[in-house]
Amino acid sequence: MDVFDILTLVCGLALFLYGMDVMGDALKKSAGRKLKTILGNLTSNKFKGFLLGLGVTAIIQSSSATTVMVVGFVNSGTMMLGQAVGVIMGANVGTAVTAWLTALNGIEGGADATAWLAWFKPDAWMPILALIGICCIMFSKKSKYKDVGTILMGFAVLMIGMSTMSDAVSGLKNDEGFKSILTMFSNPILGILAGTALTAIVQSSSASVGILQALSSTGAISFGAAMPIIMGQNIGTCVTALISSFGANKNGKRAAFVHLYFNIIGVVLWMGLYYLVGWILELVGAFGLFSWMGSNFIDMWGIAAIHTVFKIFSVILMAPFTALLEKLAVLTVRGTDKKGDEYTNMLDERLLNTPSIAIERCREVASQMARLSVDPLKKAIGLLENYDPKVAQEIRDAEDKVDIYEDALGSYLVKLSACDMVEADSHEVTKLLHMIGDLERISDHSVNLVESAEEIKDKELSFSDAASAEMKVMYGAVDEIITITADAFINADFDKATLVEPLEQVVDDLKDQIKRQHVIRVQKSQCTIEHGFVLSDILTNLERVSDHCSNIAGCLIEMSLHDTLDLHSYLHQVKAGGEEYNKNYQLYAKKYSIGE
Repeated sequence: MDVFDILTLVCGLALFLYGMDVMGDALKKSAGRKLKTILGNLTSNKFKGFLLGLGVTAIIQSSSATTVMVVGFVNSGTMMLGQAVGVIMGANVGTAVTAWLTALNGIEGGADATAWLAWFKPDAWMPILALIGICCIMFSKKSKYKDVGTILMGFAVLMIGMSTMSDAVSGLKNDEGFKSILTMFSNPILGILAGTALTAIVQSSSASVGILQALSSTGAISFGAAMPIIMGQNIGTCVTALISSFGANKNGKRAAFVHLYFNIIGVVLWMGLYYLVGWILELVGAFGLFSWMGSNFIDMWGIAAIHTVFKIFSVILMAPFTALLEKLAVLTVRGTDKKGDEYTNMLDERLLNTPSIAIERCREVASQMARLSVDPLKKAIGLLENYDPKVAQEIRDAEDKVDIYEDALGSYLVKLSACDMVEADSHEVTKLLHMIGDLERISDHSVNLVESAEEIKDKELSFSDAASAEMKVMYGAVDEIITITADAFINADFDKATLVEPLEQVVDDLKDQIKRQHVIRVQKSQCTIEHGFVLSDILTNLERVSDHCSNIAGCLIEMSLHDTLDLHSYLHQVKAGGEEYNKNYQLYAKKYSIGE
């Protein structure tokens, strides 16, 4: 093997790893919505958890990525540690798919009855696949077709890299030095260490198995040498999750250790069984069979088969003992976590690798932020009529919490916006960034209303019966608009969102009417200028709350239905008319009428 063969091998390896990375990223991106659906089926049922891990890993082609995702879920409190065990087991089996795909390079054609198999060899159809992929990327305007093109191109590059590696090492078939090196790995300890180190370096068991398959094309790797290397590769894949668990809470670390212990115990049991069978065969005089298993050369299909059978064997053997795996991880990582906010803890940066899942977590946090903003405002309205210092402090505490939510969500969404994602997810991030600002301002206005209530109490002010009656109408309208807005936002209810704008116009009208009525009362000496200052502050805050509700509802409708964020144009178009808008406006105007 000369220097040109070495450079070709390195080039093939680079293409293989790059193709795997591109294909995996594109699969995660295009399957984002499916991942959210799959995640929604999370259950304490271990079998369903296993299917979840199997499905997600088959989609994104990486058990390491799935396990990192699981660490993020457990760390954020989205998933219990007991649920994670089943998912991790499924992820281990799901990653075996890649080995069967890369084994297609091992198909040999000929003039015999199996010559038709040559049509399945990648060299026969990879150029067509690459051509379709590049056409989708260059000529398609829809992002989902571009993603499909990227997946096809990534797979084509991966297979070309695999073929290049196989060609580069083909000259080693008769190299005695290479064979003597491989013989060393028949020692189970050395083989396991070599497989672990290789996988830890490339950060993917699928990639390291592919490299081993390429080397097997030389015909110089025996079953005995390949077996411990494959076992080591399954241990090495745990390194990514362990690194990811740095900085996670204790349960997040435990999830990573469950992955590690599952593979270590599986390797120990498998290798023990392998050598036990050899010992028994030797006792009964059939050692020749075991000797054949150990010395006969293995091909790409054999490696894929061992890789898959080992994983299924490990799951079957350890499925009844998932509780013990969980206890072992708890014994390794002792203690309990300091309790933080269950919602802000959901914003785990490990989930940024799967933007669709991260966005779903952001929506949950934003929904809680909406509840925290709306409930104190309702209390603040009640405080204007019946002041209670304890309630006033609760409102201020809630406002502080909303500020924390906005800071955490805003920072997380900015990081998320820099990730590669489908267009729909990008729009969702933009929408959330705009709406959390309005939610935070609503909580600010609740504190402003508390200050107005305190001023009324300190100055012992009391409004006239007429003014009090008018304000009760205003309070009712604002209470309804924030309730509708919160429901529309939390439940993505577009029908309710369309009710916000006509009601917001009614609130604007009420503000103007109440101010005019106050001026009339001042002229009749029924109210004072001092009352007017407090009244104006209250009305201004309530009217601005309705404005923020209008922004949230408008943003929800525009981004969801039209994929734009031109609120000015949208609001102008709505207020310009429309049968539905006018109908709702008339209903609310009648419901919240104060007369002149």
